[in-house]
Amino acid sequence: MEYPHNHPLYRNLSSLHNRWGPLSELTAPGLSATLPSMADPVSGTLPPSPSPHLTWSNVSRLIRLPNQTGTWLLLLPTLWALVLAAEGFPSWRLIIIFTLGSFLMRSAGVVLNDLADRSLDRHVARTQRRPLASGELTSNHALVVVAILLALAAILVSRLNVLTMLLSPIALLLAALYPFAKRVIHLPQAILGIAFGWGTIMAWTASRETIDAQAWFVFAATICWAIGYDTIYALQDQEDDRRIGVKSSALFFGPYTWLAVGTALAVMLMLLGIAGWIAKIGWAFYVVLTAAGFYCLKQIRELRGPVHPARAFHLFHEHVWLGSAILIGMIAGFLL
Repeated sequence: MEYPHNHPLYRNLSSLHNRWGPLSELTAPGLSATLPSMADPVSGTLPPSPSPHLTWSNVSRLIRLPNQTGTWLLLLPTLWALVLAAEGFPSWRLIIIFTLGSFLMRSAGVVLNDLADRSLDRHVARTQRRPLASGELTSNHALVVVAILLALAAILVSRLNVLTMLLSPIALLLAALYPFAKRVIHLPQAILGIAFGWGTIMAWTASRETIDAQAWFVFAATICWAIGYDTIYALQDQEDDRRIGVKSSALFFGPYTWLAVGTALAVMLMLLGIAGWIAKIGWAFYVVLTAAGFYCLKQIRELRGPVHPARAFHLFHEHVWLGSAILIGMIAGFLL
């Protein structure tokens, strides 16, 4: 059964889930579920909140600490690049640096996203309880948090080679640009993919101090993957996005969303296969890619029908497992 976006059940279900992105999204589902909607039924906005305070509780919600789906989706492609560049298992030093860096940059990205969207988030049931939208934190609070996160990320980058350090400002620029993409282009998910994919280029240069062809194939695959999973994610907010004038690939593709997602995921798998072929990876990797293809086909078939927001979030979250399986397949391809 489908419910209109202003139906109470829809609002309660929507509050369980969060928005991705690079950088895009992500409120804590468990916390959101415990907070009743206080929106004005006429205006859709929240009543005034208590005086803002920079508390750990508010900061943890601001950076989506209880929900690390976005961090995984940023980290996994960088691990793909590290494994391919090392032709096996990369150094623990690089794994630790890029794991911590993914957490810090994703956290900074969602804060920048909330800063840009705080006025819009007040009108969307799923996002109106975010600390900036609800007034629990101020813009100055958010800027302090971002400054700390970026300072820590800069310390990590300083431990890498010169080429990687020179590439790092581009990652920051992409993180800052993404929140505004939904106001300008109909496919903001592509900008998210570029932002997430840039981590693969940095991972490659950190490992090899150069950029080989395989790195660009992994970069392009990451863009296609982000378009696929974030389009699924955007299905949660179609009605609210249409009402407030926000652009998304789910609205742009409309009834052909299943075809767009299917094409993006198919191209992603093909590009990863080419990268593996250039790297002379073993048969195990292609077995995993084939299994991943069948799984993607299963999701695409489901997308051909109506998808409830709760189900859309679940399908989106499953891409963490898909990316993890591909990583395991890469490692196995070099070991077997």
